[in-house]
Amino acid sequence: MKEIKDFLKNDRFAANAGVELIEVHEKYAKAQMRVTAEHLNAGGVCQGGALFTLADLAYAAVANNEKALTFSITANITFVHAAKEGEIIYAEAEEIVNHPRIPFIEVRLTNGQGELLAIFTSSGYRKKS
Repeated sequence: MKEIKDFLKNDRFAANAGVELIEVHEKYAKAQMRVTAEHLNAGGVCQGGALFTLADLAYAAVANNEKALTFSITANITFVHAAKEGEIIYAEAEEIVNHPRIPFIEVRLTNGQGELLAIFTSSGYRKKS
């Protein structure tokens, strides 16, 4: 896990958003983010882009753990419940399809009570070099 964590430290956008990678195994990763006032939208709940960033880092940990640089080529997120200030949000990513060039990964975002907040799906492109 140290190697992929070191690689993803270069994702300064996610780091500045407060996203932290906490667990990585083969085909699985978990990240977290505490919702702060800086994450809130005009409606007073966590802005969707902040949740997308959290999910995207968990995705990147799984996709790039194969030792091949992988970039997302499609991504979709469905929000089902709002996240509130002070909550710690978890993103659990699982590789559903381990294709050598185009993996497919699902990320489920939940709060500390286990409530589903969003589902993020993404396919990527694994580069040869």
